[in-house]
Amino acid sequence: MFSIWSKRGLGVVLLAFLMAGCGQKSDVTQPVETGVTGADIIAADEHPDAWLSHGRNYAEDRFSPLAQVTSDNVSDLGLAWSFDLGTSRGIEVTPIVHDGVMYVTGTWNVVHALDARTGEELWRYDPEVDRSRAAYMCCDVVNRGVAIWGDKIFTGTIDGRLIAIDAATGEEVWDVLTVDLSRPYSITGAPRIVKGKVIIGNGGAELGVRGYVTAYDAQTGEQAWRFYTVPGNPEDGFETSLMEEISSTWTGQWWVEGGGGTVWDSMAYDPDLDLFYIGVGNGSPWNHRRRSPEGGDNLFLSSIVALRPDTGEYVWHYQTTPAETWDYTATQHMILADLDIAGETRRVIMQAPKNGFFYILDAATGELLSAENFVPVNWATHIDMETGRPVEVDGARWNSDQPFIQLPGPLGAHNWHPMSYSHDTGLVYIPAQEAPWAYIDDPDYAYQAGVWNTGGDFFINALPSDAAMFKAVKSMMKGRLLAWDPVNQKQVWAVEHGGPWNGGVLSTAGGLVFQGTADAHFAAYDAATGDEKWKFFTQTGIVAAPITYELDGEQYVTVAAGWGGSFVLGYGGVFPTGSQAKVGKILTFKLEAEGKLQPLEVARAVNSVPKPITDDPAVISAGFIAYGTYCGICHGDHAYSSGLVPNLRYSSITTDETAWQSVVLGGALANAGMPGFSDYLSRQEAESIRAYVISEANSDRTETFYEEVSVTD
Repeated sequence: MFSIWSKRGLGVVLLAFLMAGCGQKSDVTQPVETGVTGADIIAADEHPDAWLSHGRNYAEDRFSPLAQVTSDNVSDLGLAWSFDLGTSRGIEVTPIVHDGVMYVTGTWNVVHALDARTGEELWRYDPEVDRSRAAYMCCDVVNRGVAIWGDKIFTGTIDGRLIAIDAATGEEVWDVLTVDLSRPYSITGAPRIVKGKVIIGNGGAELGVRGYVTAYDAQTGEQAWRFYTVPGNPEDGFETSLMEEISSTWTGQWWVEGGGGTVWDSMAYDPDLDLFYIGVGNGSPWNHRRRSPEGGDNLFLSSIVALRPDTGEYVWHYQTTPAETWDYTATQHMILADLDIAGETRRVIMQAPKNGFFYILDAATGELLSAENFVPVNWATHIDMETGRPVEVDGARWNSDQPFIQLPGPLGAHNWHPMSYSHDTGLVYIPAQEAPWAYIDDPDYAYQAGVWNTGGDFFINALPSDAAMFKAVKSMMKGRLLAWDPVNQKQVWAVEHGGPWNGGVLSTAGGLVFQGTADAHFAAYDAATGDEKWKFFTQTGIVAAPITYELDGEQYVTVAAGWGGSFVLGYGGVFPTGSQAKVGKILTFKLEAEGKLQPLEVARAVNSVPKPITDDPAVISAGFIAYGTYCGICHGDHAYSSGLVPNLRYSSITTDETAWQSVVLGGALANAGMPGFSDYLSRQEAESIRAYVISEANSDRTETFYEEVSVTD
């Protein structure tokens, strides 16, 4: 039986560790004719002109040794150039920079190659994704960037493809499908490349898939290996003995919904140990009692798993949240570092996952070294250091008919937004947040293919109609930049933001920490004290993480601006005066630059409210339920749009039954990302949704109501 952490293959790991200590390293590269190699990524500090991997180096620490921009002169930082991506649905990209060229992705997986000095576009590649797959995106049609290896750029798409592109010309080299399109898979994460293998995961757990990660040959696109994170149907036979072993941690018929466990974001690699680490996501459905009714830890959900990059062979795992039931993924950013633990230098892997605890594990064995909560949590009192398991509080598993108001909620104490570890201060800088959620069991739960399957009653979380109550709920949502001492497991300083869902983090040897925020600003803070040193208005919220590079003796700092993601779609936008949602730009700064952003034309549309088509409460109630199941994840609670997608309250199609049916059922706007739902909804159900949306347009929850209770000034 597998435990919370397992050291299977530990002897092999220790042998590799001892060999590394004798000066023998694993072969971390494969011969390539030109361009980037694994040795280049390992020696990232020797390439100040580049940002060669998603986290800058294989350790993913997002710390730059560049020090031209400091606390003393950062006030002189100005806009060097900006590039308009042309669209925005949440810009989450970390740019890659090599040989004076910057590679970025925008909405719908379009890849742009830009001159890193000027922002001039050199080429553009459009993979022409199937936009109807937007229906299978849990959290917006986002993408976190590309990877580079040899002379190629690699990107994953929302319709499940991995594509190689010629870095010089933008011409497609190869294109492989990595998923079964009959299931609601997607890809939002950036690939990682180790030893000539492009490694990519996928998303879709909420909608019903089985998670895995796959490696492809960078030259040919041929599949090298695949590692499943949860077992499949026993009647089909298990792919490996490992899958058979971990099946003992599952009960019921989990395979019907896939089980979940998607590897949708974080990965890291240690070249000395020759271990590749993946972060594994939540269960499908969320509700453990519905997913695995007779119990079980459900491996490898919510786990960090160490694999051999050559073969995908399992080495060890640590499960942060056994029997996961809250959407507590362990896909959040992982960082490798050498820390002094109890007087001994240990090679560790660090993670601050959704569940609110900061974990430090031995990178070679997976042994838990410490774990403390970095934000307030109320679902567990602490992590038991003997067992490695959280000590849960009574009622946290929402097995009663009463909701459990929990911190953190499914948005997590830390979501996908990358954190950073400074080698100078020894601190980890976390884009932390507090966002509660009311969990309650759904006694009538039944799996529906291709839609959200949580096993809980989402509607308990519907926004109250009373403005004062709504304001109180929103006031519980907080966001902060947190400086965390990983050795002593304590907060050193924090900068409070106006709300959650702020951008990823960069730290530098210049003694600075850079972060963008939801309220449309990009700022620099003193890495030791948290004092704000510089701020720039970006015209739209930032969720992505910054990078920095040096060309011609000048240090540049770049961040992608574009507001979006799950929080935005579900809870609405945060738009200070002069900002708006549909803006996607790459912003690059350097000292003494004097560039300006063109003012936005922010004009409020004159909205006409459609007349009610029925006052039958049964019809409106049915529409409320159907809207929450199929529409709310993109169009917002109570049909209040974030601004990224049309506000249905004022859409002209609500007044025309024929037009409504052609869009909602017929897919008339599928090419714009609004697929048809004829496989799920009847004409009568679609009409009930229209009735509900119109009733909301005539409620007291107007645009003014939402503006008055904004979480940010």
